[in-house]
Amino acid sequence: MPSPSSTCRALVASALLATACAAGAAEVQVAVAANFTAPMQAIATAFEKDTGHKAMVAFGATGKFYAQIRNGAPFEVLLAADDTTPARLEREGEAVAGSRFTYAIGKLVLWSAKADYVDADGRVLTGTDFRHLSLANPKTAPYGAAAMTTLARLGLAERLAGRIVQGENITQAYQFVATGNAELGFVALSQVFKDGSIVGGSAWIVPAGMYDPIRQDAVILARGKDNPAAKALVEYLKGTTAAGIIRSYGYDL
Repeated sequence: MPSPSSTCRALVASALLATACAAGAAEVQVAVAANFTAPMQAIATAFEKDTGHKAMVAFGATGKFYAQIRNGAPFEVLLAADDTTPARLEREGEAVAGSRFTYAIGKLVLWSAKADYVDADGRVLTGTDFRHLSLANPKTAPYGAAAMTTLARLGLAERLAGRIVQGENITQAYQFVATGNAELGFVALSQVFKDGSIVGGSAWIVPAGMYDPIRQDAVILARGKDNPAAKALVEYLKGTTAAGIIRSYGYDL
């Protein structure tokens, strides 16, 4: 049985360690592409548990984040849905040179909340059973641009133009389908995939050759260059814990 003095010393040591961790902890403001909502929520929780740092996360369309960052938004790290926006911010002096890297490669999926509605080859797109096809705004959301590229390569862009409903971002595009306001839509695989299978409804995972690769890059922004939590988050995203979470939502690395 430990003596009272040794127990006291252990308690003091624990208190000092907790104080040191708290003193070294910091917050980082993170802008995250909407398609990465679920994995980033899990990563942020693990990141805080493992490092003591806290990620304050906002989700939205990459194009809108670009405009906000250029107009002085206080973000310190950007996790984009493409690789062009972080590179552009780096060229414009809005990001830390050399901090950019690909954290995930996204996949596009045609999804319906209805079981057995979307076939395994996407032939449902050539039919007349649906009135609305949801996708994200292709001007601001890379997954929306990928959806339009897919339709063009299928020869269906003009034919289906009148049935397309656009979400502000990929989250809204998903919500249109999930609520039944659109019978089907192009969404990020991560929104309907977990641990190896589609979660609910029916889906066609669009072959990678139908659209340009969705390389999703992260970068430390100029405002985060001196924030230890920003650097810690970027390193954490490269680690095994984050990689396991990212893969579980259907992304490639």
